[in-house]
Amino acid sequence: MNQPANADNTHKILSHLPLFQALKAVQLQRIADGTSELRLEKGDTLFHKGDPSDGFYVVIFGQIKLTIGSAQGNEKVVEIIGQRQSFGEAMMFLDRSYPVTAVALSDSLLLHVKRSDVEYLLSSDPSFARGMLAGLSLRLHSLIKDVESYTMRSSTQRVLGYLLQHCAEDEALTADIALPASKQVVASRLNLTPETFSRILNDLTRAGLIEVQGRTVCIPDLRRLREFEI
Repeated sequence: MNQPANADNTHKILSHLPLFQALKAVQLQRIADGTSELRLEKGDTLFHKGDPSDGFYVVIFGQIKLTIGSAQGNEKVVEIIGQRQSFGEAMMFLDRSYPVTAVALSDSLLLHVKRSDVEYLLSSDPSFARGMLAGLSLRLHSLIKDVESYTMRSSTQRVLGYLLQHCAEDEALTADIALPASKQVVASRLNLTPETFSRILNDLTRAGLIEVQGRTVCIPDLRRLREFEI
């Protein structure tokens, strides 16, 4: 359930989020005054597919998975939303109901920004409009890459690409990757069955390319893993 947020705390939190950093103090205060907070426990549903949208959400801490279901009862994870990320903007602009269901993967704190406040900012601050368009464009680009991956790449290539995507862009020789969710959720995100995902991790382990310790994947030689992907 939405609860009024502490305006001072909310002001401080929003001021550190990329989307709001360029706002004037009076604009940010208006957003903070109208923002509500939601505390979700692991497994709580934020909204269901078909629910109406009246704003968008920002994750302060925790993780939210966006899913769609099939007639057979299977769940497909469309996206995993983490700290400092926002979601729900597109449906707010389109004035349509949510096409996905949002569920907390862990205990989470979210802020809900009302549509009326967003419309105020869009009309009064071009930089906010540019920031929101940039965020929506990045998400669209990510979804297009997902579709390309599912249709053009093998299961093993998808897993390798996912692991390398989560490695820092530097000259490090090794990497430790903490999976953001359970292996079942990550498998769904990659459009794989949990069994296929586990088999590929086992194959890569036997090849000496990775080591799996719970939800942490250790890569002892990034160069070898990159060459293997090619």
